[in-house]
Amino acid sequence: MDVNVILAIIAAGGTLALATSLRVLREYGRAVAFRLGRVRPVRGPGLVFLVPFGVERMVRVGLRIIAMDIPPQDVITRDNVSVKVNAVLYFRVSDPERAILEIEDFLFATSQLAQTTLRSVIGQAELDELLAEREKFNHILQRIIDQGTDAWGIDVVSVEVKDIDLPQEMKRAMARQAEAERERRAKIIHAQGELQAATRLKDAARLLSTHPASLQLRFLQTVTEIAAENNSTTLFPMPIDLLTPFRRPEGAEPVEETETLAELEARARKSIEDATGLTTSLSGTRRGLGLELLTDENQPEKPEEQDTEQDSEQDD
Repeated sequence: MDVNVILAIIAAGGTLALATSLRVLREYGRAVAFRLGRVRPVRGPGLVFLVPFGVERMVRVGLRIIAMDIPPQDVITRDNVSVKVNAVLYFRVSDPERAILEIEDFLFATSQLAQTTLRSVIGQAELDELLAEREKFNHILQRIIDQGTDAWGIDVVSVEVKDIDLPQEMKRAMARQAEAERERRAKIIHAQGELQAATRLKDAARLLSTHPASLQLRFLQTVTEIAAENNSTTLFPMPIDLLTPFRRPEGAEPVEETETLAELEARARKSIEDATGLTTSLSGTRRGLGLELLTDENQPEKPEEQDTEQDSEQDD
């Protein structure tokens, strides 16, 4: 065999081996190399040389932060409210060698751990606490997931709860509660305004009582404001001072015009005697005249035909 052919074969084999043994890793990439199944030190970034012909193989691992979406989880809170919660997980590989050796698929394992942790933490919280203190639960989720993935060489950066889906009945109940709370605040503000207005009116009344002429000026100013509105009717209030002579003085007791018990008994006895005498005189008069009173029970019934004839005779 010609020497040139041999050299050409050797050159082609060397070129092929060199092409299969050279790898270029970017700044955020690392390579976990295995030589005949044994792990070698982590390599990269830049140009990486591997023993050709399958002696050494490598697994690429990225060191950038990965944003993983946690699917919605059906959770029952501690106060027995069914909700759907989803979140997003931010993590990065801090140790590429452990991420490859300790776990088969660190992405899938991290996703499953995040889902179970989310259900567990949300199930231990009440609904009001979950809605009001979401940041607190974010830190709890981050701490628990980070402890679980630390053995895999994964560092959890943060966990954010994205959405809490409530049933329609619970949404309507919360809307009614919020409306009642706003009405309560409105009533309190209105009551505080009334209190401040009453205080100011008290101060104004005290000031006007020291200067009676100012009250008359205020009355004339009010009449002027009413006349400026082109009203056809103008009401003139009557000053309360005109009723002062007719008012009962303060501290005076009302006059009691009640009769004593003896006077009431005497007047009642006199009324009975008068009624008895009148009845006796009427009975004597009736016996003297020989008249008998006809009551409604012993009066004869008149037939309707007789009444009709009498009515026709009267008409004639």
